[in-house]
Amino acid sequence: MKEVILDTNFILTCIRQKIDFFEELKLQGYQILIPKQVIEELKKLGGKLSLELLKKNKFKKIDLKGKNVDKAIINFARKNPNVIIATLDREIKNKIKNPKLIIRGKKKLEII
Repeated sequence: MKEVILDTNFILTCIRQKIDFFEELKLQGYQILIPKQVIEELKKLGGKLSLELLKKNKFKKIDLKGKNVDKAIINFARKNPNVIIATLDREIKNKIKNPKLIIRGKKKLEII
């Protein structure tokens, strides 16, 4: 099964733009990975809606090593070159060679 790891900004942007990323990724046969650090960031940012969405959907919670979430995602991506990275963060996009899941035209998810 193909895996996709989500970062905080991606989740928040999808919610803001009313994109049901859980449903779309499941239909395409992806297993969703969300780092514990991303969930902690959502709690700190007060993302009640995003936390409720996580509770309602199935995903695999993973624990990445490192204090900085972005750097931890970059390290994970380098060790797992087949994992798709769902991010809007330019720094992460530039530092990894993995396929990336982006938001195209404010409504559509696309892998590049």
